Amino acid sequence: MAEYNYVARDLAGGQVAGTVSANSERDALQQLSSKSLFPVSLKLAESVQATKARLEGRVPQQTLALAYSQLADLLRSGVPLLRALDLLARQARQASLKAVLEEVRGEVADGSRFAAALAQHPRIFSDLTVSMIRAGEEGSFLEDSLQRIADFAELQEELRGRVLGAMAYPAFLLVVGSIILVVMLVYFVPQFEPLFAEMSNNGQLPTATIVLMSVSNTLQSYWWLLPMVLGGAGYFARNWIATPAGQKQLDQLWLKTWGVGNVVRSLAIARFCRALGTLLKNGVPLLTSLRIAKDATGNRVLGEAILAASETVSTGQSLAKPLRDSGQFPEEILEMVAVGEEANNLEQVLIQVAERMERQTNRQLDLVVRLLEPMLLLAMASIIMFLVIALMLPIMQSSSVA
Repeated sequence: MAEYNYVARDLAGGQVAGTVSANSERDALQQLSSKSLFPVSLKLAESVQATKARLEGRVPQQTLALAYSQLADLLRSGVPLLRALDLLARQARQASLKAVLEEVRGEVADGSRFAAALAQHPRIFSDLTVSMIRAGEEGSFLEDSLQRIADFAELQEELRGRVLGAMAYPAFLLVVGSIILVVMLVYFVPQFEPLFAEMSNNGQLPTATIVLMSVSNTLQSYWWLLPMVLGGAGYFARNWIATPAGQKQLDQLWLKTWGVGNVVRSLAIARFCRALGTLLKNGVPLLTSLRIAKDATGNRVLGEAILAASETVSTGQSLAKPLRDSGQFPEEILEMVAVGEEANNLEQVLIQVAERMERQTNRQLDLVVRLLEPMLLLAMASIIMFLVIALMLPIMQSSSVA
């Protein structure tokens, strides 16, 4: 039983605030109604919200996809929803998923619709999931909606895994190369300083050696500043990215970055098309689907373009035209969307576009990674070459003078 804070008005019109214990929000509203109170606001107590926040947001998408698929199979076999949820909750190995399923089961038992119960946990169940399940409940095809959600989540996780897997080796090269460079500058380069002392006093050291020694001395003297600078930069960058303006500027930067921009754009468009196509296929209205699917892009620039398109569509125009006016979508994709609208099979076309864009993203990602690896190796080789030249030039000059 949870604690709910409420603000309500009594029969005399006066404002009343307090706390009520209830199994669900619906139960809390019924208790207030029995007391002749008309609620103005009703929300979970802070301690309960903190507990939910601590539990939610830690369920992997792969685990959720498996739960959706199992629930679909149970419903398809004739198992009632409450019994199916109870079975999933008892079988769940992850504590957070188990707790959420138990809460959802309790809310459904109290009379809430399944979609409304899931909507109480937005950090775990996205708007996309809730809308598809709501459409499935209203259209009596809930098990099909759950299976499509599971398929969608698995495809998204597979694509995300490919991206992370492809970037793992370049990231490893960058980290290891940076560590080796710092170690050489701090421990290896200073060993040569006594050899160059006389040439330094006479002003005969090459410029490259002077630069190298200066960097090395700075790192030795102020090495403690490096973690502070990196930590401070990371802290301010994290706070900046947390703001809407920072997120939008970062998304714009990703889209404009050479090589990476095309991959990011293709990945975002593929997510949008698959989400929109899946929603439309489940009977969700176009305007509602657009407002939900825009968040599937993971990019605020594209999301704002889609939101503007939805506002234009609400006036009766086609979808392809406002998307074309945004300048964010490839022309061939827009042509396919326009044909899908004319043929009245937009959901099928969008899913085909998503599959095509995902294949294209995989090819682009492979190409970028193949180019990135030699570029990182070339950069590391250039730095090592500079170190060798800067250390060898004074020795070569001393030999020639001798």
